[in-house]
Formats: sequence, C-alpha cells, structure tokens
Amino acid sequence: MRRALTIGLAALLPMAVTAAPHPQAEASALDLATRAIALRSVRGPGNATPQVAALYKAALVAGGFADGDVTITPVDDTAYLIATWRGSDATLKPLVISGHMDVVEAKAADWTRDPFVPVVENGYLYGRGATDMKLDGTVAIAALVELRREGYRPRRSIVIEFSGDEETVMKTSGLIAEKLSNADLVLNIDGGGGTLDEKTGKPLYWTWQGAEKTYADFEMTVTNPGGHSSAPRKDNAIVQLSRALARIGAYHFTPEVNDLTRAYFVQAAKYEDPQTGAAMRAFAANPADAAAIATLTANYETVGAIGTTCVATMFSGGHAINALPQRATANINCRIFPSHQPAAIMAELKRVAAEAAVAFTDVTEGAVPNDASPLRPDFVAAVTSALGTVYPGVPVFPSQASGASDSMWFRYHH
Repeated sequence: MRRALTIGLAALLPMAVTAAPHPQAEASALDLATRAIALRSVRGPGNATPQVAALYKAALVAGGFADGDVTITPVDDTAYLIATWRGSDATLKPLVISGHMDVVEAKAADWTRDPFVPVVENGYLYGRGATDMKLDGTVAIAALVELRREGYRPRRSIVIEFSGDEETVMKTSGLIAEKLSNADLVLNIDGGGGTLDEKTGKPLYWTWQGAEKTYADFEMTVTNPGGHSSAPRKDNAIVQLSRALARIGAYHFTPEVNDLTRAYFVQAAKYEDPQTGAAMRAFAANPADAAAIATLTANYETVGAIGTTCVATMFSGGHAINALPQRATANINCRIFPSHQPAAIMAELKRVAAEAAVAFTDVTEGAVPNDASPLRPDFVAAVTSALGTVYPGVPVFPSQASGASDSMWFRYHH
C-alpha cells in the first residue's frame, strides 16, 4: 500500500550552517497544526480564516520575524497573510513560498471523528486540514523559524504567503499573485510530494509539480416556448439537452503529453502494476497508442493526466410535472491540459454536442488559463540535490496536477 507524502520545506531551502536541529521544532509544528485545524476556516458564516492568519503571524513573530514584516489583509469574510524575511541583496528578486489557510467544508455527520477536533493517534494526525494543508503550512513556518534560529542569512528575500480562499473563489490568491509578481521563483507547498511504501515506511519516490490543468465551467442551456404536457412539442428542451450531454459524455479529447507528463510517466511506471506501468511507458513514447490510451483512460488515477477532460456535473430542467420544459440547463466542468484556451475547448464541446438549440456560456469563477512552468535547470538541480541528501537514492521527477491551486495565479501574473 502507498500513501502520499509532502516534501519538507527545510529540505528544499539552502542550509548555510550545520547547527543541530532544534529539539522542539517538530513538536512546535505539530502543536501549531492542531491549533489551526481546530479553527473552522471555511467560507461563509463563522469563517475562522482570519484567526488562522493571526495564529500563523504569532508563530512567525515569535520565531524572529519583525512584526511589521508580517501583514494580514482582510478581504470580505476571509484574509491573507504575507511575511517577508529580508535578504542581504535587495537587487535580487524574492523567493516566494505559497500556501493557503482555508479548507473545504466538512459535515461532522459524515466523519468518524469531528473534523475540526484534531486528534493524533498511532503517529497520524486526523482532522480537516491535516492534509490540504494546515500541517503543510505549519511545517513551512517551522522550517523558516528553524533556519533563522540556526543563523541562516538569505541573499534574496524569502516571502511566505497564505491565501484565504484557495478552496473557493481564489480572490485572495489573485491579489497575492499580483502583488508578488516580481518573484524569481514560487514554491507552492500545496503541490508535489511523494509516495510512501507503508510496508517499509520509506518513500518510493518524490515529485515536484511544474504544471496544473486549467479549471473551467461551461453552462449549456436550451430554451423554448414550452406548453402543456398533453400537447408535446418536437423540440423538448430536456430531450435536446440530454442528447447533447450524451454526445459529450461519450467524447474523448485528443490525448497528449508535455515534457513534465512524459518524464512522470516514464519514471512513475516503475512503481505501478505491470499493465498500468506498460501503458504509461507506451503512452510516453507515443501518445497516439490506442491500447495505452484505453488502459489509462479506464484508470481513475491516470485518466486526468493524459489530456483535457470534461464531465457533466449539474442538470436542471422544467418547472412543473405536467408542463413542457421551457428551459433546461447543465454544467460541464473541464480540466484543460496546459497550452489550451477555454474558448477553444468550449467551441469543441459545442461541435460535439451537435444541437443548434444548445447555447454555451463560460461561467468559470476563480480561475484563469495557465501554461506549464519551464523546466529550470537550477531549480531541478536544487530540488534533486536537497532531497538526495535527506533521502539518498530515492528518485525525484516532475509531475503535473489534474486539479487547480494558487499556482495558476502566479503563472498568470508572471
């Protein structure tokens, strides 16, 4: 069995001194994480994201950051935090470490435990935010505090920021990315990571994430005069929309690879079952390989990595059980492979739907198109070297996310 891991930020930052680690660093990170998890940082009434920001600021200031270098900015019912560790060379562009403080809503009735009551049991932390990403955020804070304690002095400024609505509208995400658009490099601790072999307790491999797919929502709508159900019309809005949805549901976008996904498939194939591994290698060599495409499409863990995907997520129509529908609508959620624009994907969906009565509208909120980040040799070498020092012999290779994160905004504004 395998389990996802998160890359420790301390392993990715340069260590200029060799002081022994603070014996309380790990305990401090865990304590901060449990206190953050207990705060319900969910959009809407009672949103405690500003309190999480205050908690993080207190930890950073206690760890040596100047109070004036840690700012919290309120935005609607949430907030974002930016903390700066000033470097010795003001001419260098800053390194930005990115994360978020909010979490997805969790209903206590659906959980074995109360999601907002953190519990540490048998070496595992349970609670909403134990992953994605309060533990990740507090580990990053602890790593920076530890570096300061050891006397490390960065040449370029290091900025750590936490958005407050990454899981919803990403309004703070866009504001932060625009404000920090001069960054030389952004390390999003909400991406990448590793895979743990639970039998041995050791990592199998690590990945760094260099791209993610563009999020998009397209609304499909059919309208007509309607009428009474006793006198059916040929152009029934629900039937017309259903036909279009069926065609879209049966459609597959052209599979494709880029430098990141090709490298990922070649390397990760070694750790998959024989059939999946063979398909990954074949697809990396030839993205038109029909047998490989069939295998990877049938696997929910790989289908999102081989191209653009679009799926119906909502449907509504009609206003009375004995009336012909005057309106029917559906939402199509797409995860678009880097380098493609949403407008082009919507046009392709309209062609596939092949129903003149269906109107398409881009209703995407909180997302912007973005391309893959370049494979910077200095970054790749630094990550590989740092992780190789801590985990000798464990492979490190790139990956691409099928989901979306704050990174899209930095790519958009860079």
